[in-house]
Amino acid sequence: MDYARLRAAALTNGDDEEAVTVDTRALIDKVLARYSGEWTTLRELIQNAADAQATTVKVKFETLPSTSVPLPQTTNQSELLRHAVQNHTLRRLVVQNDGQPFTKTDWARLKRIAEGNPDETKIGAFGVGFYSVFADCEEPFVSSGSEAMAFYWKGNALFTKKYSLPEEQVTKDTAFVLDYRNTTTPLPNLLSVSQFLATSLTFVALQNVEFWIDDWRILSLQKKSSPSLGIPIPRDLETRAQGGLMKLKAAGRTSTQIDGTFMSVIGWKPQAVASNRNNDQHGSELPSLRNFFSRLTSASSNAGLRGKAAREEQVVQDTIAEDLTALATSTIFLRVTAATIETNVGASFAAELERATKKPPPKETKLSILTSSYDETVASETSASSQAAKVADIFASVLPSKKPGGRIFIGFPTAQTTGAGMHIFAPSVIPTVEREAIDLNARWVRTWNQDMLRVAGIISRLAFINEMADLDQKLKRLSADNKKGPSLADVEKFVPEALHILKTYTFLDSTPSSMVGQLIEEAFWTAWKRASIEVFSSRGVLSTSKVRNSSEEVSKFVGGIPVILNSMKDDPFIKKLIDFELIKDVTVDDICQELGAKAMDKDQLRHFIQWVSNGAAAADYAHADIRRLLDVAVATVSEGGDSGEIITLGTILFYHNKNIPATLPVPPTCLPHAFTVNIPEVKLRALGWEPLGIVPWVRFLIESAGQKEEQNLMKNSAFAVQVLTVLSKSWDHLSPSSKSSVESALRNITVMPTKMGMKKPNESFFPSVKLFDDLPTLEGCANVKEKFLTTLGVRKTVDLDTIFTRLLSPSPSSAGGAAAPRWSHMELIRYLASVEADIPAADMKKLKESPLCPAEDGPRGMEPTKGSSRLYKVSELFEPKNTLRALRLPILQWPGPPGSFRTNSKEGRFLATLGLRPYPSVPELVDMMASPDEELRRNAMTYFIQNHSVNGYAAFDISTTPKAILPIEGDDRALVAPSHCFVNERAAVLGYKILRKQLHDHAPKFGVQRDPNIMLCVDRLLAKPPKDRSNAITLFEYFSSRLADLNMNALTQLKRAAIVPVVRKKNCYLGNSTTYGDIFDFVDFGPNANTFLFKCGARTEPTKHEIATLACSEPARLLSVLQSPDKYLSLLRSLAEHWGTLKKDRELVKKMRSAAWLLGSRELATSKPKGSEDVSYEEEEAPVKHYVLAAPGEIVILDDYISYRLFKESLLCAPEDETLEAFYQALGSENLGSRVKEEILVGSQRSRQDGAEWLRKHVVERSKIFLHEYAKDKRDLVKRDARWLEANLKVVSVSSVGLRRSLQGHNKYHQEKRSAASTHGHNGWVLYVAAEHKDDKPDMYQVGQAICQLLLNRPNQSAYIFFEPFLKLGLLQLRDRGYNVDRILRAKAAEARIAEEERRKALEAEQIKIKEREQEWEKSRAAEAARQEVKTPTRDRMPGAFQDSPEDDHALAPPPQQQRPRRGFFSDLTRRLGLDAGDDSEQQKQLDNFLPPSQPEQNTKRPSSSGENKGHKPDDGRVTSPAVVQQNLLNAINSTRAHDSANLFSPPTEREVKEKATYCDTTPAQNITFAAEAPKGMRVFVAKDLSVDASTFLANNIDAIKQFELLLRDCGEIYRLPAKALHIFYDETGGTIAFNANGSIFCNLRFFNQLHRVQQGSSGGRGLVLGGQKKVEATTWWWVVLAHELAHNLVKPHDSQHSYYTESFIQQYFPSMMAKAVGWMAEGENGAGTAGAGLALPSTAASAAPRPSSRGGQGLSRSETQQSAPPPPYSEGRFGQPRSNGASFW
Repeated sequence: MDYARLRAAALTNGDDEEAVTVDTRALIDKVLARYSGEWTTLRELIQNAADAQATTVKVKFETLPSTSVPLPQTTNQSELLRHAVQNHTLRRLVVQNDGQPFTKTDWARLKRIAEGNPDETKIGAFGVGFYSVFADCEEPFVSSGSEAMAFYWKGNALFTKKYSLPEEQVTKDTAFVLDYRNTTTPLPNLLSVSQFLATSLTFVALQNVEFWIDDWRILSLQKKSSPSLGIPIPRDLETRAQGGLMKLKAAGRTSTQIDGTFMSVIGWKPQAVASNRNNDQHGSELPSLRNFFSRLTSASSNAGLRGKAAREEQVVQDTIAEDLTALATSTIFLRVTAATIETNVGASFAAELERATKKPPPKETKLSILTSSYDETVASETSASSQAAKVADIFASVLPSKKPGGRIFIGFPTAQTTGAGMHIFAPSVIPTVEREAIDLNARWVRTWNQDMLRVAGIISRLAFINEMADLDQKLKRLSADNKKGPSLADVEKFVPEALHILKTYTFLDSTPSSMVGQLIEEAFWTAWKRASIEVFSSRGVLSTSKVRNSSEEVSKFVGGIPVILNSMKDDPFIKKLIDFELIKDVTVDDICQELGAKAMDKDQLRHFIQWVSNGAAAADYAHADIRRLLDVAVATVSEGGDSGEIITLGTILFYHNKNIPATLPVPPTCLPHAFTVNIPEVKLRALGWEPLGIVPWVRFLIESAGQKEEQNLMKNSAFAVQVLTVLSKSWDHLSPSSKSSVESALRNITVMPTKMGMKKPNESFFPSVKLFDDLPTLEGCANVKEKFLTTLGVRKTVDLDTIFTRLLSPSPSSAGGAAAPRWSHMELIRYLASVEADIPAADMKKLKESPLCPAEDGPRGMEPTKGSSRLYKVSELFEPKNTLRALRLPILQWPGPPGSFRTNSKEGRFLATLGLRPYPSVPELVDMMASPDEELRRNAMTYFIQNHSVNGYAAFDISTTPKAILPIEGDDRALVAPSHCFVNERAAVLGYKILRKQLHDHAPKFGVQRDPNIMLCVDRLLAKPPKDRSNAITLFEYFSSRLADLNMNALTQLKRAAIVPVVRKKNCYLGNSTTYGDIFDFVDFGPNANTFLFKCGARTEPTKHEIATLACSEPARLLSVLQSPDKYLSLLRSLAEHWGTLKKDRELVKKMRSAAWLLGSRELATSKPKGSEDVSYEEEEAPVKHYVLAAPGEIVILDDYISYRLFKESLLCAPEDETLEAFYQALGSENLGSRVKEEILVGSQRSRQDGAEWLRKHVVERSKIFLHEYAKDKRDLVKRDARWLEANLKVVSVSSVGLRRSLQGHNKYHQEKRSAASTHGHNGWVLYVAAEHKDDKPDMYQVGQAICQLLLNRPNQSAYIFFEPFLKLGLLQLRDRGYNVDRILRAKAAEARIAEEERRKALEAEQIKIKEREQEWEKSRAAEAARQEVKTPTRDRMPGAFQDSPEDDHALAPPPQQQRPRRGFFSDLTRRLGLDAGDDSEQQKQLDNFLPPSQPEQNTKRPSSSGENKGHKPDDGRVTSPAVVQQNLLNAINSTRAHDSANLFSPPTEREVKEKATYCDTTPAQNITFAAEAPKGMRVFVAKDLSVDASTFLANNIDAIKQFELLLRDCGEIYRLPAKALHIFYDETGGTIAFNANGSIFCNLRFFNQLHRVQQGSSGGRGLVLGGQKKVEATTWWWVVLAHELAHNLVKPHDSQHSYYTESFIQQYFPSMMAKAVGWMAEGENGAGTAGAGLALPSTAASAAPRPSSRGGQGLSRSETQQSAPPPPYSEGRFGQPRSNGASFW
């Protein structure tokens, strides 16, 4: 909804403006006087004094004595004061100041609420502060200078009276006298008032404040300030706030002293009467929770309450009570940093701010920061003169260091805290209305306040810099004599002052708005352009960039770095600096600088290594930083002396290894053990150090062996044993590379202590080797691990050469002369197996390559008993097994009983290590199986089969051997290779060898395949195809079993090969076919063989391509074979379904398009029997169709059934099948529509085309729905969319449309009359619509037919029928049927809104023209007036004219009421139209037949309207400006409105028209209710006392309502009225033709029915719609009626003014009415076929009507209306049944 337009309409056309009224008392009570703060009245009045530049303010409470407690009979002032405080009540508050007296402006502003002080230098902004006095006072009194003002109430309205004082009562003071409304109000808490006054004096420009109770001066405050000292603004301070509105210009510092003198009564607590005081004591302290719970627990903790503190408190109170008037003094010292702020705001921002505050923003303003330095705070705390002064701390809320802390002062303290130990005085900060908080909600005010708070943060930073500079100067003065700078002791003296400064500028959460403190703190920290701030350190005040946060660990080995003292680390300010990273921990650079300056001692080195290792392990420092620290670290290690060993940590690579005893020497790159003893290894590794490795240690020992004899590894056996023992213990933990390095380093040096001296490892033997006595065996190495020694090369066995030399040499010859070895091969194997683990690798290799053992050579069955003379390598022999003996292999001789050789024995495992073979290999077995020895072949094959899995022979591919090893079927002696035979016996048909059947189960072991390679089989088949059917069946069935093996290459060869043993014809197929059996040849080889042939590409029937080729070549034979046109059509349909494939063959397509092979039909004329014209459609015989073969070009596609019926005898048509039609069209057949030429015969164009324009919109709108639904199933048939139609379609309404059809190529044609037809024009397509009369409706079927031809590719009858209901039915009916029309309905609503906007613009344009005419008129009148010498008499001002209009004194008034209206053309026209009827009027006679008898006249007085004259001025003879009249008419039109209520009730009234008795109309009771909406949206009302129900009435008057609505809309268009401002009503009796109800015009349907309604069959209209002359007469009659009712928008009664405006309406809009009438007459004549007659005015009889009566209440407001387009001559939609709730029936 466009609310901006609604608001503009309301302002333009709304009711009379009315001022908003205010209940002053309620406003003050509920808003202004209910401030939430305490002492609001005092605050406002003191602020007023400060604004008046006063120096002294006197606050005085005047009291009333108690009526119950008598005054004590004493002159003791203390007792009298005690009695007054305890018992008196408040009578009056008087506040006086010595400021400037009130000016006239001040007095005026005092009377106005919310005006505010426009002076931007003053604090007041809202103008409501003074009215806070009404919280307690009813009628305040103000005296200032020589004047006074009293306030008093009259009801709820506040009034004032001003009084000039007598000369003797004139004073310089200004006094506010506030008498309390309630005289029972007790005295306020005196301490609370005193503290408020002390706080108020802090920033305001006052010097003295006095507080009085009656005649006692309770408190006197004096403020003194030192001259301001300028503060330089540092260059690095950012002076401009973040928002850019404000900038710090200058700053200064002032010291302020406030002295207070007060009576002791301020600190007195009258406990005795506390329980008797009223609960709502003004200003009394509320009991705390502690007191509350103390009372609850008083019985059990009575002793606790009377403790030491309670006794001391009681003593103090007793002292004070002795003399309440005793004076005490107290002083505080403050420091104020004031700054001048320069503002820079834009004009728009300033305007918005001024609107909110009633004053412009200041160009410059002040802002102050109040703090209390350390010295000033101490002085303030010790300034109390007595115990009473300490109890009555009147400055408790002044010092910002005390609770609740610093606050924001806007003249006076607000409830808003700063969050820090400072007060901020910001007079230009804009508060909320009650001035208790800062306004951070309103947009522009929020921006201003936020920047003001940011400037406060900048000034806070400047004040902090100043205070830290003062502290630095104090420290420097103290340590001026110390050249090295301040000592730590001097620094510690100033720690309390430093902490005080930091506390002052520590920001915590501010209340109630936390944003205030956040903004100030943010600006405080960001005001400095560099990331640093001053801080107190161990070297004094330094920038945080130079100060570090040190740790205890670092301080143990370095010193001299400025650090934060330990006593300050817990301060919140310091913690923030650390959190903000402004103070960083001690950096590596700092430590490097310190370490580079001097060397560390032993303890410092230990602490340094501990610290740096911790940091490295925790990754606190980068590796490069660690290296830097180590590189500069140098230590001098001495044992009690000044000099000692120098350790440079930059050269250290290792730390001590725990596996190496500390007593053994280590290299200089290893840190001594004493410095790393307590440090975990992980931390030492983090420094980049590694534990001292065994390898570098051993190398160091070897390299330094000659330095000390006792540490010589190669000569000192004891030292060597120590080293070997360490190496032995660490050996298992060494890496392979380290072991190799140690082994390499020790292998070639004499490091082994033996009984023969120091030997190399490979020259030494273990003590267990006792084979010979002279071997060098180890000594003293009992603790050295054997594994380590073995690795170094110490031997456990004797070498083979020695063994072969000493043990295997033959003994001396025996008696027989034969030489026998000392050891047998079995004994040698047993020895070697026992020492196998100790045999070196070289010896093992030699054993594998040496012939050691003989083979079996004994007789069969006793083979182990004898060995061969030849010795074999162990790897040449096989294990002694019977299965291997059968294969005739060399077997190891192992004498003994069977089973004496065991493979799992120690000797068997050792022999296996030397290479003893457990079984032969596959090649060896293949050689055996290929041997000519049949037994050997059989044994080898049996061994291979039995041990195939056990010996892992499957890993060897035996199928690749070329040797013939396998027997085959059919030949017992033949052998073939595994790849030359197969398992499948059916493969023999192709000549392949088949493996012997007994070996089929073991075929996979030999690698024999089931079938030969398929390609080889195909090659054999192609090389030798079958000769007969039986052979073919055998071959084809074998191939059918291998279909899965056939690949694309094989299938390609088979498809092209001639392998079928038949006499092939041109086309041959498998199986049989009843359809194509006579056309093509079919064969059958059985199901299995046929499967193979199908795989090779054989088919059971011809392809579509082949059928199409045959059909094009022999269509006649094909048709004769099929013997039925239906079968032939089925064949064609199958071809059509495969057209996408067929059209790829261009030659075939060319032949299909030229051959006469398509089947077409021609309808033969049947002879009708006599009288056949009377035969019904159901009895009509079916047409006889004759089918003919023809070329595609000779056949037409039936797309126009009408043309077909006309020319069917000359047409050869395609079958009516969508598939076949598309097929025929693709081959070249044309649509019948293209053969039939259509000529559109168009009659004369109608002058009025509004119906055509409506039809165009209607068609475009409904086409969108139609195409959306139609394209769901037939998207390919849609040629164009609705957008194209909207851009290219033009609709023209003509008198007639004819269509002439002619068949091309034949001398035949037909002509018919059409309702609609489309044709292509110059600028698009034109739809001609025949309408002989204006209201003729076209045939929507023919309209849809014409549109479908534009939108669809192949429009047909089904499309036309489908489109028709979319054009005929209404949108709501279509929605009821399930169509989505919501978008169109929304578009129509949008169109209505646009139309209304256009109507409004037209009225605005007319308004402009009227103003121009008025200006021209005034110019002409001025010229004429200059020429006139005699001044014309003045006349009454025109009713409805503006008070300041130019014609106010010269307007021409209509004739007076008692005179007869002047006769002229328009008055005569009024008479003729029935609006000024006389005794002889015909219309009265016509109405006598249906009007009820007239009612007696009643002299009911009617209130005068705004349009009536209340006084007559002399007529000056001047003519009223026509522009004024036109403006009034336009205003009347704009005043019309829609009647939105469901029920309208006009009570019956009768009024007498003074001017003429004939104008006295009786208005019956119009008690009507809403019934329904007419077709075009006009609302219909009926009388509640109707004799029939509303539904029956609407059903009987549908046509009448429709006619009347169209007529009223035409009338409304003339006046540019919104359509919804007109309404229809119906009653059964009464004389009311129409009436105006608050701008809504109601017209009576009963008068229309009896005067103008077109009845069925009448000649005045066509299609029950008015037309021609009849329409002109009826419209003119009601047009005048509307003029009468529109005049009531200006003048309510029927008087001369009403007649004047009625005639003015007719005069103004008569040309528009004539133009309409001419058009209607022309249309009527064209429709009747007559020659053009001129415009005829309606006859008197036809237009007679009584004067329409009106009803009062013509307002100037109207609701937003929607204007629809002019109604078409034919309207879509329907009349539905009305519903009880008045729903629309259209």
